[in-house]
Amino acid sequence: MRIIKRVAEMQQYALQLRAAGKTIAVVPTMGYLHAGHMSLLDNARPRADVLVVTVFVNPTQFGPNEDLDKYPRDFGHDCQLCEAHKADIVFAPEADEMYDKNRSTWVVEEELAKPLCGKSRPIHFRGVCTVVSKLFNITQATVAVFGRKDAQQALVIKRMVRDLNMPVEIVVAPLVRDADNVALSSRNRYLSAAERSAAQVLSRELLAAEPLLAVGGVKKALELKAEIAEKIAAAGGKVDYVEVLDTENLGELTPDSKSVLLAVAAWFGATRLIDNVWVDFIR
Repeated sequence: MRIIKRVAEMQQYALQLRAAGKTIAVVPTMGYLHAGHMSLLDNARPRADVLVVTVFVNPTQFGPNEDLDKYPRDFGHDCQLCEAHKADIVFAPEADEMYDKNRSTWVVEEELAKPLCGKSRPIHFRGVCTVVSKLFNITQATVAVFGRKDAQQALVIKRMVRDLNMPVEIVVAPLVRDADNVALSSRNRYLSAAERSAAQVLSRELLAAEPLLAVGGVKKALELKAEIAEKIAAAGGKVDYVEVLDTENLGELTPDSKSVLLAVAAWFGATRLIDNVWVDFIR
Protein backbone atom coordinates (compact mmCIF):
# COMPACT_ATOMS: atom_id res chain seq x y z
CA MET A 1 0.00 0.00 0.00
CA ARG A 2 1.30 3.41 -0.97
CA ILE A 3 0.95 6.52 1.25
CA ILE A 4 0.88 9.84 -0.61
CA LYS A 5 0.81 13.25 1.05
CA ARG A 6 1.41 15.64 -1.85
CA VAL A 7 -1.31 16.78 -4.20
CA ALA A 8 0.96 16.86 -7.25
CA GLU A 9 2.25 13.34 -6.60
CA MET A 10 -1.25 11.94 -6.12
CA GLN A 11 -2.63 13.65 -9.22
CA GLN A 12 0.30 12.67 -11.41
CA TYR A 13 0.08 9.04 -10.31
CA ALA A 14 -3.69 8.99 -10.81
CA LEU A 15 -3.35 10.41 -14.31
CA GLN A 16 -0.82 7.71 -15.12
CA LEU A 17 -3.23 5.06 -13.87
CA ARG A 18 -6.08 6.45 -15.94
CA ALA A 19 -3.84 6.68 -19.03
CA ALA A 20 -3.07 2.99 -18.54
CA GLY A 21 -6.81 2.26 -18.61
CA LYS A 22 -7.24 1.73 -14.88
CA THR A 23 -10.39 2.65 -12.99
CA ILE A 24 -10.10 4.33 -9.58
CA ALA A 25 -12.47 3.96 -6.62
CA VAL A 26 -12.22 6.61 -3.90
CA VAL A 27 -13.49 6.56 -0.32
CA PRO A 28 -13.22 10.06 1.18
CA THR A 29 -12.79 10.07 4.97
CA MET A 30 -11.65 12.32 7.78
CA GLY A 31 -9.73 9.47 9.37
CA TYR A 32 -10.10 7.84 12.79
CA LEU A 33 -11.47 4.92 10.84
CA HIS A 34 -13.92 2.38 12.24
CA ALA A 35 -16.04 -0.53 11.02
CA GLY A 36 -18.41 1.83 9.22
CA HIS A 37 -15.56 3.14 7.10
CA MET A 38 -14.34 -0.39 6.47
CA SER A 39 -17.75 -1.28 5.05
CA LEU A 40 -17.23 1.54 2.54
CA LEU A 41 -13.79 0.19 1.57
CA ASP A 42 -15.21 -3.30 1.17
CA ASN A 43 -18.01 -1.89 -0.99
CA ALA A 44 -15.56 0.09 -3.13
CA ARG A 45 -12.85 -2.57 -3.55
CA PRO A 46 -14.56 -4.65 -6.28
CA ARG A 47 -15.76 -1.58 -8.18
CA ALA A 48 -12.39 -0.49 -9.62
CA ASP A 49 -8.84 -1.54 -10.36
CA VAL A 50 -7.34 0.82 -7.78
CA LEU A 51 -8.75 1.75 -4.37
CA VAL A 52 -7.79 5.12 -2.90
CA VAL A 53 -8.74 6.13 0.66
CA THR A 54 -8.41 9.81 1.44
CA VAL A 55 -7.67 10.76 5.05
CA PHE A 56 -8.11 14.49 5.53
CA VAL A 57 -9.74 16.43 8.36
CA ASN A 58 -11.16 19.18 6.22
CA PRO A 59 -11.04 22.52 8.06
CA THR A 60 -13.42 24.31 5.69
CA GLN A 61 -16.44 22.23 6.74
CA PHE A 62 -16.09 23.13 10.42
CA GLY A 63 -17.79 26.27 11.68
CA PRO A 64 -16.65 28.52 14.55
CA ASN A 65 -16.61 26.76 17.92
CA GLU A 66 -16.91 23.31 16.32
CA ASP A 67 -14.57 20.42 17.09
CA LEU A 68 -11.86 20.80 14.42
CA ASP A 69 -8.95 20.94 16.88
CA LYS A 70 -10.12 18.00 18.98
CA TYR A 71 -11.42 15.87 16.11
CA PRO A 72 -9.94 12.40 16.78
CA ARG A 73 -6.93 11.33 14.76
CA ASP A 74 -4.93 8.08 14.61
CA PHE A 75 -3.20 7.90 11.24
CA GLY A 76 -1.13 4.81 12.05
CA HIS A 77 -4.21 2.80 12.91
CA ASP A 78 -6.02 4.18 9.87
CA CYS A 79 -3.26 2.88 7.62
CA GLN A 80 -3.34 -0.55 9.25
CA LEU A 81 -7.08 -0.82 8.60
CA CYS A 82 -6.75 0.42 5.03
CA GLU A 83 -4.06 -2.13 4.27
CA ALA A 84 -6.09 -4.93 5.86
CA HIS A 85 -9.04 -4.00 3.64
CA LYS A 86 -6.92 -3.98 0.48
CA ALA A 87 -6.58 -0.27 -0.20
CA ASP A 88 -3.88 0.50 -2.76
CA ILE A 89 -3.29 4.12 -1.80
CA VAL A 90 -3.89 6.32 1.24
CA PHE A 91 -3.91 9.97 0.25
CA ALA A 92 -3.35 12.06 3.40
CA PRO A 93 -2.47 15.68 2.68
CA GLU A 94 -2.05 18.45 5.24
CA ALA A 95 -4.41 21.43 5.20
CA ASP A 96 -1.85 23.81 3.73
CA GLU A 97 -1.25 21.30 0.91
CA MET A 98 -4.95 21.31 0.02
CA TYR A 99 -5.71 25.01 0.46
CA ASP A 100 -3.71 28.07 -0.54
CA LYS A 101 -3.75 30.90 1.99
CA ASN A 102 -5.40 33.25 -0.50
CA ARG A 103 -7.99 30.76 -1.78
CA SER A 104 -11.14 32.36 -3.10
CA THR A 105 -13.04 29.61 -4.92
CA TRP A 106 -15.85 27.53 -3.43
CA VAL A 107 -18.23 24.89 -4.71
CA VAL A 108 -21.76 25.51 -3.43
CA GLU A 109 -24.92 23.41 -3.80
CA GLU A 110 -27.89 25.67 -3.10
CA GLU A 111 -30.93 23.43 -2.57
CA LEU A 112 -30.26 20.15 -0.81
CA ALA A 113 -27.66 21.76 1.48
CA LYS A 114 -30.17 24.16 3.08
CA PRO A 115 -32.32 21.97 5.38
CA LEU A 116 -31.24 19.62 8.19
CA CYS A 117 -27.55 20.17 9.05
CA GLY A 118 -27.44 23.13 6.70
CA LYS A 119 -29.59 25.18 9.09
CA SER A 120 -27.34 24.89 12.14
CA ARG A 121 -24.09 24.49 10.17
CA PRO A 122 -24.50 27.02 7.34
CA ILE A 123 -20.97 26.74 5.89
CA HIS A 124 -20.65 23.00 6.32
CA PHE A 125 -21.71 21.80 2.88
CA ARG A 126 -19.80 24.53 1.10
CA GLY A 127 -16.70 23.02 2.66
CA VAL A 128 -17.82 19.47 1.88
CA CYS A 129 -18.56 20.18 -1.79
CA THR A 130 -15.33 22.10 -2.25
CA VAL A 131 -13.09 19.44 -0.72
CA VAL A 132 -14.85 16.53 -2.41
CA SER A 133 -14.61 18.19 -5.82
CA LYS A 134 -10.90 18.79 -5.18
CA LEU A 135 -10.41 15.17 -4.11
CA PHE A 136 -12.17 13.93 -7.23
CA ASN A 137 -9.86 16.07 -9.39
CA ILE A 138 -6.74 15.02 -7.51
CA THR A 139 -7.48 11.29 -7.44
CA GLN A 140 -9.15 11.11 -10.87
CA ALA A 141 -11.94 9.08 -9.33
CA THR A 142 -14.20 7.02 -11.54
CA VAL A 143 -16.38 5.89 -8.61
CA ALA A 144 -16.70 7.14 -5.03
CA VAL A 145 -18.44 5.50 -2.07
CA PHE A 146 -20.18 7.42 0.71
CA GLY A 147 -22.15 6.17 3.71
CA ARG A 148 -25.87 6.60 4.23
CA LYS A 149 -25.36 7.72 7.84
CA ASP A 150 -24.51 11.09 6.31
CA ALA A 151 -27.57 10.91 4.07
CA GLN A 152 -27.77 14.63 3.36
CA GLN A 153 -24.09 14.73 2.45
CA ALA A 154 -24.54 11.84 0.02
CA LEU A 155 -27.50 13.55 -1.66
CA VAL A 156 -25.65 16.86 -1.89
CA ILE A 157 -22.63 15.16 -3.48
CA LYS A 158 -24.81 13.30 -5.97
CA ARG A 159 -26.46 16.58 -6.96
CA MET A 160 -23.08 18.33 -7.29
CA VAL A 161 -21.76 15.55 -9.53
CA ARG A 162 -24.89 15.66 -11.68
CA ASP A 163 -25.00 19.43 -12.01
CA LEU A 164 -21.29 19.85 -12.74
CA ASN A 165 -21.12 16.88 -15.12
CA MET A 166 -18.42 15.15 -13.13
CA PRO A 167 -17.62 11.71 -14.59
CA VAL A 168 -17.79 10.01 -11.19
CA GLU A 169 -20.27 7.32 -10.17
CA ILE A 170 -21.55 7.95 -6.63
CA VAL A 171 -22.41 4.87 -4.56
CA VAL A 172 -24.28 5.27 -1.27
CA ALA A 173 -23.55 2.33 1.04
CA PRO A 174 -25.79 1.17 3.93
CA LEU A 175 -25.56 2.75 7.37
CA VAL A 176 -23.63 0.59 9.86
CA ARG A 177 -24.60 0.34 13.52
CA ASP A 178 -22.74 -0.81 16.62
CA ALA A 179 -23.92 -3.68 18.81
CA ASP A 180 -26.23 -1.31 20.72
CA ASN A 181 -27.59 0.04 17.40
CA VAL A 182 -25.95 3.44 17.78
CA ALA A 183 -24.81 4.56 14.33
CA LEU A 184 -21.05 4.24 14.01
CA SER A 185 -19.28 7.59 14.11
CA SER A 186 -15.81 8.84 14.98
CA ARG A 187 -17.48 11.28 17.38
CA ASN A 188 -18.95 8.46 19.49
CA ARG A 189 -15.68 8.35 21.42
CA TYR A 190 -16.62 11.70 23.01
CA LEU A 191 -19.65 10.16 24.77
CA SER A 192 -19.59 9.19 28.43
CA ALA A 193 -21.15 5.86 29.37
CA ALA A 194 -24.34 7.64 30.47
CA GLU A 195 -24.47 9.72 27.29
CA ARG A 196 -23.91 6.66 25.15
CA SER A 197 -26.81 4.92 26.87
CA ALA A 198 -29.04 7.95 26.40
CA ALA A 199 -28.03 8.26 22.73
CA GLN A 200 -29.56 4.86 22.01
CA VAL A 201 -32.91 6.65 21.88
CA LEU A 202 -32.05 7.84 18.36
CA SER A 203 -31.71 4.43 16.77
CA ARG A 204 -34.43 2.92 18.93
CA GLU A 205 -37.02 5.43 17.75
CA LEU A 206 -35.86 5.49 14.14
CA LEU A 207 -35.83 1.72 13.75
CA ALA A 208 -39.23 1.46 15.41
CA ALA A 209 -40.55 4.09 13.01
CA GLU A 210 -39.42 2.28 9.83
CA PRO A 211 -42.30 -0.21 9.45
CA LEU A 212 -44.83 2.39 10.55
CA LEU A 213 -43.63 4.83 7.91
CA ALA A 214 -43.69 2.24 5.14
CA VAL A 215 -47.42 1.62 5.54
CA GLY A 216 -48.52 4.88 7.16
CA GLY A 217 -47.24 7.22 4.48
CA VAL A 218 -47.04 10.98 4.74
CA LYS A 219 -49.58 11.35 7.55
CA LYS A 220 -47.77 8.90 9.81
CA ALA A 221 -44.42 10.51 9.04
CA LEU A 222 -45.63 13.88 10.28
CA GLU A 223 -47.07 12.32 13.45
CA LEU A 224 -43.84 10.49 14.21
CA LYS A 225 -41.77 13.64 13.78
CA ALA A 226 -43.25 15.22 16.92
CA GLU A 227 -43.27 11.97 18.90
CA ILE A 228 -39.60 11.27 18.25
CA ALA A 229 -38.53 14.79 19.22
CA GLU A 230 -40.34 14.40 22.54
CA LYS A 231 -38.72 11.05 23.26
CA ILE A 232 -35.21 12.35 22.49
CA ALA A 233 -35.75 15.24 24.89
CA ALA A 234 -37.15 12.89 27.54
CA ALA A 235 -34.02 10.73 27.26
CA GLY A 236 -31.82 13.74 27.95
CA GLY A 237 -30.89 14.75 24.42
CA LYS A 238 -31.01 18.31 23.16
CA VAL A 239 -32.77 18.18 19.79
CA ASP A 240 -31.19 20.03 16.88
CA TYR A 241 -33.75 18.71 14.43
CA VAL A 242 -36.15 15.89 13.71
CA GLU A 243 -37.30 16.10 10.10
CA VAL A 244 -39.32 14.05 7.63
CA LEU A 245 -38.41 15.03 4.08
CA ASP A 246 -38.87 13.77 0.55
CA THR A 247 -35.72 11.85 -0.40
CA GLU A 248 -35.82 13.18 -3.94
CA ASN A 249 -35.30 16.85 -3.12
CA LEU A 250 -35.19 17.11 0.71
CA GLY A 251 -38.36 19.17 0.47
CA GLU A 252 -41.63 18.79 2.31
CA LEU A 253 -43.54 15.57 1.84
CA THR A 254 -46.44 15.63 -0.61
CA PRO A 255 -49.11 13.05 -1.49
CA ASP A 256 -46.88 12.10 -4.43
CA SER A 257 -43.78 11.45 -2.33
CA LYS A 258 -42.42 7.96 -2.91
CA SER A 259 -40.00 7.76 0.01
CA VAL A 260 -39.10 9.64 3.16
CA LEU A 261 -35.86 10.51 4.92
CA LEU A 262 -36.51 10.58 8.66
CA ALA A 263 -33.42 12.34 9.97
CA VAL A 264 -32.42 13.43 13.45
CA ALA A 265 -29.62 15.40 15.03
CA ALA A 266 -29.27 15.83 18.77
CA TRP A 267 -26.73 16.75 21.40
CA PHE A 268 -25.82 14.37 24.19
CA GLY A 269 -23.58 16.32 26.49
CA ALA A 270 -21.13 18.16 24.24
CA THR A 271 -21.46 15.68 21.37
CA ARG A 272 -23.74 16.19 18.38
CA LEU A 273 -24.93 12.96 16.77
CA ILE A 274 -26.90 12.35 13.59
CA ASP A 275 -28.91 9.35 12.48
CA ASN A 276 -31.58 8.54 9.92
CA VAL A 277 -33.72 5.97 8.20
CA TRP A 278 -34.71 6.04 4.54
CA VAL A 279 -38.08 4.42 3.92
CA ASP A 280 -40.02 3.68 0.74
CA PHE A 281 -43.76 4.11 1.10
CA ILE A 282 -45.86 1.04 0.35
CA ARG A 283 -48.65 2.04 -2.02
